[in-house]
Amino acid sequence: MTVNVPAAPTTTELLGRPVGSHPPAPRKPGPRPERGASPREGQRVRPLTRRQIEDHLQELGDLYAETSGGGPWAWNQARSDFLRRLAADARRPGFELLIAETTELTGCAYGFPARGDGPWWEGFDGHLPGRLLRLAASGRLFVISGIHVPSRVRRQNQDRAWNLARRLQKRLLTDHGAAVAVTLVKRSDHRTVEALRSWGWRYIEGDTPRTAPVGPFRVLVLDT
Repeated sequence: MTVNVPAAPTTTELLGRPVGSHPPAPRKPGPRPERGASPREGQRVRPLTRRQIEDHLQELGDLYAETSGGGPWAWNQARSDFLRRLAADARRPGFELLIAETTELTGCAYGFPARGDGPWWEGFDGHLPGRLLRLAASGRLFVISGIHVPSRVRRQNQDRAWNLARRLQKRLLTDHGAAVAVTLVKRSDHRTVEALRSWGWRYIEGDTPRTAPVGPFRVLVLDT
């Protein structure tokens, strides 16, 4: 992680300069270091095996509770629901969970490749255009079930390639040779939709605020 160090103070005060002396030549500004929550280096991203996921359930649950919003009163229920969904997803063929870490867990993202058959489309039925169904049949469509990162990653440098959320989602697609990712978000969860949109996700073709199909979910897609 980087630390935002304030720039050295500047002043136009001339008192104390010897008479007849010339002011020093102005310095040419050098390149500013990139700042933000997700620098190019400092947070290691790696996948966990299913056994490692089981060993890290406590930490993953804590991460979800801390990054999902809401007060401590909601954490226990939200944490339990998350771990139940995670256990179900982890049984899917090709499932992968990535974690980001420094000296502690700082983020995670997970999902599974969509197949030409099977129950993966639950919730997507009637929402996906033919080209995405064809990608699923060829194994090049990936379902991202969740991205959980600190709130500062949602607010800062969302368009930078080194933003932690962008790094995680890109790594999932790269690992599986997927061309497109798809995800479902509750229609009422404007906070998550806004974050995903800032990380490059878009509404599915024709799925705009005015023309979105009626239902409890929004479908978003991400191209590589």
